[in-house]
Amino acid sequence: MAQKSGATRKARVPSNAAKSSANSGADLSAMFGVAAKALAANQGALNQADAHNGNHGDNMVQMFNMLTQVMGEQKGASPSQQLNHASQYLQQHATSGSSQVYAQGLAQAAQQFQGQKSVNPDNAMMLVQSLLGGGQPAPQQQSGGGADLLGSLLGAVTQSQQPQGQQDSGIDAGDLLNAGMAFMNAKNQGQDNLQAGLSALMAAGPLGQSSHRQQSGQVVGNALLQAISAMAKK
Repeated sequence: MAQKSGATRKARVPSNAAKSSANSGADLSAMFGVAAKALAANQGALNQADAHNGNHGDNMVQMFNMLTQVMGEQKGASPSQQLNHASQYLQQHATSGSSQVYAQGLAQAAQQFQGQKSVNPDNAMMLVQSLLGGGQPAPQQQSGGGADLLGSLLGAVTQSQQPQGQQDSGIDAGDLLNAGMAFMNAKNQGQDNLQAGLSALMAAGPLGQSSHRQQSGQVVGNALLQAISAMAKK
């Protein structure tokens, strides 16, 4: 009887999602839910860091709760479809400048995940790069599992220097210099390579233009990295 009950639970899951689970795929809704909880835990501090309106924490929690719900409604779709749907939804219901930044990041992630059947430990860092890069051109996943984010920035700069037509948001040499300085500063403050890489990634994108957005981006990045690490251990 216990075996029959387990089969019944599995029958409720859409076939594509079940296949993703079998391939060590991540539940995007659950990943964004982890980030939403982390933001809620830091909501007061993020509000305080917002010297202009004092509501950045509130906006971030609302946004990621919204994204968690939207992702949950699209579990049967491919990662690219889920991310694209979330991006469009966020653009239509944007209530802050941060919403636009993350909508662009989600759109970039949707492009990166085209043809991918699931989000797994081998490609999950593409999501972090695109999301925190705010739509900046992101390189393809590297063989090292995405740990070398500074190396990824170098790859992005190489791509941005190639003829691409209109690419006003590309990373230039000045952005790379800022990213390198951010990486070294983060290292000097005791951060490990991955955390310092996140700081460098945000420094080269729109999240680095304000301290409170960079602070919330660090919270989001840390939460997603924890979710990826937990996924890799399964």
